This record gives sequence, C-alpha cells and structure tokens, in this order.
Amino acid sequence: MEHIVKILAITQVTHDVKSYRFEKPDGFRFEPGQATDVSINQEKWKAELRPFTFTALNEWPYLEFTIKSYRDHDGVTNALDSLQVGDELIIRDVWGVITYQGEGYFIAGGAGITPFIAILRQLHKDGKMGANELFFSNKTADDIILRSDWDEMLGQQAHYILTQDATSPQEHIDKAYLINYIKDFSKPFYICGPDKMVASISQILTELGAKPEAVIFEK
Repeated sequence: MEHIVKILAITQVTHDVKSYRFEKPDGFRFEPGQATDVSINQEKWKAELRPFTFTALNEWPYLEFTIKSYRDHDGVTNALDSLQVGDELIIRDVWGVITYQGEGYFIAGGAGITPFIAILRQLHKDGKMGANELFFSNKTADDIILRSDWDEMLGQQAHYILTQDATSPQEHIDKAYLINYIKDFSKPFYICGPDKMVASISQILTELGAKPEAVIFEK
C-alpha cells in the first residue's frame, strides 16, 4: 500500500545528513529497525524507490527518516537534499530483519547507524538500555550522526572509531579491535554499514566464537 505524506520539518544533523519528519498515516506502525521503500512525489522521481529506515518512535505523532545525501551525483538522496517543508514523499509497507533480540553489541559504519536509531531510542525510553554497547565507525568526527544522543543514552558504552581523522588516532574495526573491546562473544551482534564491512565483521565474529544466528544484519 502506498501513502502520500507531507514533509513537516527538516533538520540538519551533520554536514551531509538531514532528518525528515513527515505525516504519519492513521494506524501506521513499524518495529524499531524496520524500513520502507520511499520515493519523492514528483514526476521525475515517483518510480525511483529507495529503502530508508524509520528513526522515530511509534508513539511520536509523525514519522522520521535520517538520511545521508550523496551530492556527487544526481540521485534520490541528492534530490531529497533539495526538498522543502510541504513537499511530499511516497512511503510503502514496512519490512526489515534488524530487530532487537536482547542485550549485545551494535556495530555501525557511517549511515549504517540508521536501523539502530529507533531501536536504541526505544530502549532508552523504556529504561532498558542495560549493557548494550555501540561501536560506531566514521571517517571523521564531523561525520558522526547524532553523537550527542549516543553520549546521553549510552555514555561510556558508546565507542567512536575514526578511520581518516587527522586530529585523532586512526582505527578500524578489525579482528584485533574486536578481541580488545568485545567482552562476551555469546551475545547478539547487530551490524549495519557498507556491504564489505558487514561481510568482513560477520566473518571475524564467527571466527571468534559468535553464533552465526546471533549475528544480525540485513540479508
């Protein structure tokens, strides 16, 4: 089913990431971590569907996406970047397999944080953050999406890995890093980011004793 929804607010999150809050159809619900296929309600873009994850909570009176814009080519995210309040999106049925399955480790690369935003917001609201930890890899500190939120929600349980920041030690989430920082490989692992990163980390985790069924990512 398709829903045409009007954009209510646009907020700059980082230099190339914005949050888009838009109308919520009556009765529309999703599980934190789920996504939908989205297009812009303009003639040129109606048929150009892209998947985006909901980053609001169900109880909020609006829906939200948090989207990185790739401005180096004339694609959907570049077109989204030029939208204004009052413009319209087309959203569809929800889907996705990244759902919360217990305390563990969230590993994100760049915009791969988006499926975790609603999950972690819901846990924080419910007072159930517990021992969950976030490992968030970005090129530079300026690329970190919602850092103040993670600092507030997770405190010392939020770890930032910077791969190309000249002002900080450069790190990567590799085997040595995981051995150093992961305390319990029997817990669930939630992974989202570039395909190569997800594949590499998933393989390393299973080599280190994580159960394949406990390594959760979009397939």
